[in-house]
Amino acid sequence: MINLLAIIIISYLLGSIPNSIIVSKMAKGIDIREHGSGNAGGTNVIRVLGFKLGLIVIFLDALKGAIAVVVVARLFSGTMPFHNATPFDDLTLLQIIAGISAVIGHIWTIFAGFKGGKGIATAMGMLLILITVDMLIGVGVFIIVVLISRYVSLGSILAAASVPLTLFIRENIFHVNIPSYHILILFIIPLSLLVIFTHYKNIERLISGNENKFNFSKKKK
Repeated sequence: MINLLAIIIISYLLGSIPNSIIVSKMAKGIDIREHGSGNAGGTNVIRVLGFKLGLIVIFLDALKGAIAVVVVARLFSGTMPFHNATPFDDLTLLQIIAGISAVIGHIWTIFAGFKGGKGIATAMGMLLILITVDMLIGVGVFIIVVLISRYVSLGSILAAASVPLTLFIRENIFHVNIPSYHILILFIIPLSLLVIFTHYKNIERLISGNENKFNFSKKKK
């Protein structure tokens, strides 16, 4: 039980590192939460400070999810404190738990009053390790939707929804043999719903027509 708790706590703390706040303060001496949309995420950094710093933040946030899965889950060994009834081996199950813990840390960061980003980049880093093909399709959905609509929030929401949908289609329609599909999708659906839930204010603005479109050519001073 101690090993499992350690993995959850370390992954949560890793996910809690507020890269957008750190980068914005180091680069420009500002708190990114006081500018743009007020969100502590990479997209808002792009909006306020430009693509270079924004992409650095997105990369660092994605790295948190990847490190939780690849490194943190492997730091501790021992038997599981409960019976593993899934078709996953113990390590894979620990990787899933570690990744989800990192996403939760990013959304509710202990280092910034439990108000972090929306979890897209950290979830992307986690899922690129666990379900690479499906996540790459999700990234493609995000890029296409944003380029066409210029709504980053809409791209994020549809990308999050596309990942479990892609899993379902590949397994059940194209009959691709995805190992442990029936258990894996039970983890991915709640994770996608969590990421979509963090965009509830964006959904309200999209419905009312008040959501801001992303300007690719300018950044706010």
